Amino acid sequence: MGLIIKEIKVKSVLTKSGIPGADYCINPYVGCFHGCRYCYATFMKRFTNHTEPWGKFVDVKISAPEVLEKQIKRAARGSIIISSVTDAYQPIEARYKLTRKCLEVLLHHQFSIDILTKSPLVLRDMDLIKRFKDISVGITITTDDEGMRKVFEPNAPSISARVNALKKLHENGIATYAFIGPVLPMNPEALTERIKPYADSIIIDRMNYMSKTVRIYRQLKLERWLEDAFIENIIYIFKKGFAKKPVSIC
Repeated sequence: MGLIIKEIKVKSVLTKSGIPGADYCINPYVGCFHGCRYCYATFMKRFTNHTEPWGKFVDVKISAPEVLEKQIKRAARGSIIISSVTDAYQPIEARYKLTRKCLEVLLHHQFSIDILTKSPLVLRDMDLIKRFKDISVGITITTDDEGMRKVFEPNAPSISARVNALKKLHENGIATYAFIGPVLPMNPEALTERIKPYADSIIIDRMNYMSKTVRIYRQLKLERWLEDAFIENIIYIFKKGFAKKPVSIC
């Protein structure tokens, strides 16, 4: 089955956020081509009448920039996270450029912006990102093991591509962070060494979304990665490696 793309119009794109530190969120797409096996956002299938497997459909909110222009004028000042549910820089963004168009709208109003993505496509919008007065960009990196990435994140960009994106953002003076979530099987010392020079801070999500992935862990004989004590030790290693930088645990 190929990717099923549907263009939709929405009445709202700037919504209240339940994420700590973010007042609003923007998600220009419903569904995500990355098809991560652990993704919590699969819940949206219950509300969108999609029966396709996760990763096989994307709804494109083609009216998002125009709707955002109207909403932002009425919105109280606050912070906005882009990609709170599905990745705003998934491959289809290269074609539709909805995220870029939304950034162009936001730039005129200078809200505080936080972008979270797995994709180096975010570098395309460096020209806009550098013009914001208050912006940070986080790159989700869940493992240093490309084999694990292929198992759990089959269509997502490679680990090297993400680390390189983090590096280029950092070199351009953008506030950066690495989001380690969920904690997939990895060598934490090796990952720390790869990202520490380019991440101003890290956020670690200790959740392993076991209900969605326990079968995979068992098949690969990686059950220890489901144990709380084991994950806590991994977190300790990251804290030690980033001793002089902010580390948040969620």
